[in-house]
Amino acid sequence: MENMVERLQKAFANKRVLVTGHTGFKGSWLTAMLHKLGAEVTGYSLPPNTNPNHYSLLNLPCHHVEGNILDVDHLEKVMEESGAEIVFHLAAQALVRPSYIDPVETYQSNVIGTLNVLQAARMSTRVKVMVMITTDKVYENVESDHFYREGDPLGGYDLYSSSKACCEILISSFRRSFFPLEKYGSSHDTLIATARAGNVLGGGDWSPDRLIPDLMKAAHAKQKVEIRNPLSVRPWQHVMDCLTGYLLLAEKLLLQDTNASTAWNFSPYPDDVKTVGEMVEISARHWPELEYVIKKPEQDFHEAGLLKLDHSKAIRELNWRPLFRTEEAVAKTIEWYRAYYEGATVMTTQQIDHYFLQLTANGI
Repeated sequence: MENMVERLQKAFANKRVLVTGHTGFKGSWLTAMLHKLGAEVTGYSLPPNTNPNHYSLLNLPCHHVEGNILDVDHLEKVMEESGAEIVFHLAAQALVRPSYIDPVETYQSNVIGTLNVLQAARMSTRVKVMVMITTDKVYENVESDHFYREGDPLGGYDLYSSSKACCEILISSFRRSFFPLEKYGSSHDTLIATARAGNVLGGGDWSPDRLIPDLMKAAHAKQKVEIRNPLSVRPWQHVMDCLTGYLLLAEKLLLQDTNASTAWNFSPYPDDVKTVGEMVEISARHWPELEYVIKKPEQDFHEAGLLKLDHSKAIRELNWRPLFRTEEAVAKTIEWYRAYYEGATVMTTQQIDHYFLQLTANGI
């Protein structure tokens, strides 16, 4: 019986894949994992917006195309010329606080950008599978101990969250309008799913306003970092766990399973959800030089204080589960940053190799 890594190698070897947002944090890790699995990747993205940035450090053999998902004509041309059979859509304005500063840009990038990706795939003669990445924040979050399931109501207090909830509605409507499941195999051969995850950890993220990158930059610079909202609860997980879920979902769609053409949660184990304060304490254990101070939260922008997801469907139907508990996810992340800051070593490929070995050793 094939293990998970063998299945993924079989699914992606020599497959042509388009990744939007491949220069971002999750997109660059996904591109690296796809390369390890033998895929031929075309990346479509704006230039990296941080220096340093993970994508440039990796120097991957990816066909890099600089472009904006708001340019639908260019996107259609690139998607068709790439010959992509599989599309992972990650390009987005991905932060809560900037959505308050520029809500129009957030909605244009996230909603209209998603519409353009769907339309480009509709015009394509090759695309068979689309995994559209939204966020864990798409739910109407009442900030209780409830673990949100895929069928729970969508919402969003802030503009980022609501833009991603809009994407979920848009994708569902587009699927029903142009790729109805009841006509799969007769009038079309494209399956579309959405993936909901967030608060991923891992090396190579220098984005502003993110907890772990802020901690790593401060520890390296021997500066105190200000922590706001230490009691806020988030579903933290390592980026490789999250992306393995996306890959398994794409594999399921490649196998023409129409039941997989829906929404999926990917999150940590229910007993492994941590507060911001706990994440800081864990980080300090693994990088003792880290210093921090609790800052009284500003009240100008709302940020959710409690969010939990139920990932039981992914465990049951995709055979996915997180390999790392939160403590190990943080340790792996700090290992990456310390290797980079102290020895200019980029550990991404090494960590992916070890991750795949661990999956196999654990019988997954």
